[in-house]
Amino acid sequence: MMGFKQAHWDEPLIIERSIEGAVGFSLSSPETPTVNVPVELLRKKRPKLPEVSETDVIRHYVRLSQENYGTDLGIYPLGSCTMKYNPKVLDRIVATPKIQDLHPLQDAGSVQGILQILYELSEWLAEIVGLYRVSLQPAAGAHGEFAGVMIMRAFHKQSGDLEKRDEIIVPDSAHGTNPASAAMAGFKVVEVPSNQDGCVDIEALRGSLSHRTAGLMLTNPNTLGIFEADILEIARLVHEAGGLLYYDGANLNAMLGKAKPGRMGFDIVHINIHKTFGTPHGGGGPGSGPIAVSKKLEEFLPVPTIERDGDKYYLDSERPHSIGKIHGFWGNSSVLLRAYAYILMMGRDGLEEVAELSVLNANYLAKKLGQVRGLELPFPHKVRKHEFVLSAARMAAETGVTAAHLSKRLLDFGIHAPTIYFPLIIEEALMIEPTETVSKQELDEFTLAFSKAGAEAYTNPGVVRDSPRSTAVTRIDEARASHPKTMQLTWKERPQAV
Repeated sequence: MMGFKQAHWDEPLIIERSIEGAVGFSLSSPETPTVNVPVELLRKKRPKLPEVSETDVIRHYVRLSQENYGTDLGIYPLGSCTMKYNPKVLDRIVATPKIQDLHPLQDAGSVQGILQILYELSEWLAEIVGLYRVSLQPAAGAHGEFAGVMIMRAFHKQSGDLEKRDEIIVPDSAHGTNPASAAMAGFKVVEVPSNQDGCVDIEALRGSLSHRTAGLMLTNPNTLGIFEADILEIARLVHEAGGLLYYDGANLNAMLGKAKPGRMGFDIVHINIHKTFGTPHGGGGPGSGPIAVSKKLEEFLPVPTIERDGDKYYLDSERPHSIGKIHGFWGNSSVLLRAYAYILMMGRDGLEEVAELSVLNANYLAKKLGQVRGLELPFPHKVRKHEFVLSAARMAAETGVTAAHLSKRLLDFGIHAPTIYFPLIIEEALMIEPTETVSKQELDEFTLAFSKAGAEAYTNPGVVRDSPRSTAVTRIDEARASHPKTMQLTWKERPQAV
């Protein structure tokens, strides 16, 4: 029996542990400082906060952490999310007082160190993706996407073409944020289908391009983990039509040191710092999604930009064609500093090895899992890059066990589930990305869990459909849980039992 990695505590809410008079701190001096708070600002009623001892607080949150799952505990194979282990030395670096005590309202002359770091990072990122200039401001991948599409808009507006160029082309396998970003920027979305190889259908693309095309948004490798081998032809067609080519950098992990989007013909690239360059990912942030642009688009970058005059760094907000300010100050500096240290630590050879191991791990796992009964690897003749997508359609038809059921059963083996039902062009999709930080031993453990769950689908499907059973939170009613009337995001006192 495989070992389980999640604790199961019967843990109440912290306020339910409250005992009147319990304290979890002590003051060094008995003197109470006098604070002259205006009477109208004083609370009329004491807030109901938990009164707990230090040991109660520590044990409560440690138990909660033991019921959780993260990249420090095991493989986190969410496809396209690139949830990989983050080196702890990076956390130590950003925790230093020289970083923690900085304030974004300080004069530029007093923060030359961090400005130099951010300036150099932007140059490194531009070199990695093969483009001219980078802005570090966007706070997430989707934020970077939106900024990139706004730059498209500004470019066509300056050219006098914006009124007629109102369409952005998006492949049917694209991340959902692509059409969302295009629509938010005021464009109409035109979907182009995939061909028999899982790549953009060139003939369909030709038919979609016109004088109305503002650009094409593309991920390479795409969400199936397949490299768009016709990328140079795609770039030529888009540019001949007067459009711009946008690179969704979610899958950059597979390209580091091997290929540069700029050389493929892309004009704009967003980079998911929190996916590719050793920074935490998840929990809503903070993330970072810098955008890189070609020389002809540099003037449209957000303000302020970080500039260098000799050995001095300064902020430039006097850029008349800029799309404006999209983030407070210069970006999420703690996330960016982690990326700076990660790149410095890895070096050119190390980044290239990241790509090599990402591709090796993905193809090894794809080969293994493709042999599980009921699972199929679409487009099996194509080599995958960093991720791959399996279909559980045959299993669902033969046993009634769907991709969702199978994924939930994995939780009982202490394995985090992969991304499911994406991309939409694959029926009963299981999207898996092991990343470069997972060992062969872990890949084999993952394969064993998948194989056991797959075998159960045929021998005992009821167990699989009723999973998970041994997690801290067992099977939930997903429809009810996501309903706005069901969700309760603040604590309310529970009624007393009669």
